Formats: sequence, C-alpha cells, structure tokens
Amino acid sequence: MTTSEDESPEPVNPTKPTRSFWQRWALDPITRQLTQGVTPGRITFTLAIGSVCALFPFLGFTWLLNLVVGVVLRLNQPILQTYNQLLTPIHLPMIVVYVRGGEWMWGADEEVFSVTEMIRNFAELSFLNFLQKFGWAGIHAFTAWITTAPLLLVVVFYAARPLVNRMARLRAKAPVPVS
Repeated sequence: MTTSEDESPEPVNPTKPTRSFWQRWALDPITRQLTQGVTPGRITFTLAIGSVCALFPFLGFTWLLNLVVGVVLRLNQPILQTYNQLLTPIHLPMIVVYVRGGEWMWGADEEVFSVTEMIRNFAELSFLNFLQKFGWAGIHAFTAWITTAPLLLVVVFYAARPLVNRMARLRAKAPVPVS
C-alpha cells in the first residue's frame, strides 16, 4: 500500500515544546481573543464574571448562568464556558462551603449535608420531596454565594488583571507570522 504526500501525517517537530493542559485550555483562548482585538480589561472582566458564575452553588446550572450573563453583558462565550469547565473541581466543594456559610448567615442548625447524598436523592425522590429535603440547603447556599459574589468578582478581576495585561504586552511584542 502506498501513501501519497497529502495523506502522510504531519511530522513531529522535536524542537517545538509540547503545550501543557493549562496552556491549551486556559491561556490559548485568552491569547486568541487578544489577537482578535479584545481588550485586556474586557478579557479580565470576562474571567471574573465567569469565575463567579462557575461557582453558582447548584449543579447543572453554571453553564446556563454563564451563557445568560455572557449574552446580556456581551462577554466572550468560549472563555466563559472554558473557565466554567476548568473550575468544576473547585465548584463541587464550594457547594458545601456555601451551604455551611448560608447556615451560619441564617443562624440555622448545621445539618448533615453531602453533595453525594444530594445527587443520589435527586435520582430517587420526587421533585417536591427533593425540595422538602434540600430546599433550605439551596437557600443557604444561594444566600452565601450572592453575598460573596461581589468580593469574588473583585478578587479575581484584580488578580487576573496583571496576568492578562502581561499576556497582551507579550503578544504585542511577538513577531507577526507571514502567510
């Protein structure tokens, strides 16, 4: 069997360093936006809003919240949805943190709560029984999230701003590839 030159796989360049997971999925989308004329401030704001939305304390709703907020504020959806996925490992434990924080804010007694039990009960109980069992946990979590969201927004914005600005400066200094 013969192969034509058009069908041969692209040769591996041993001098080209391999891109890490974070470079491919976190930094590259931002760099692409910088090359399309999006300002560093707008990207930083997108990262901050996306982080707040990605930590919304209800399973399965963060992508929708990111979508709606992104459309309303005209933010970059690929960045929002990418960071939504990247923050999933933080999102799950934060649900418990938000429930506990809300219990403290409401002065409620600490109840036995676990995300695993909640997921199992969601599949087993009717919707009304589920709300009866976990409704207050949801109210507690939402209260803590909505209270801490402005602080999280400010912290992420000011933490990400120097990094995004640096990426923009490096991108501006990079040589333009000739087509």
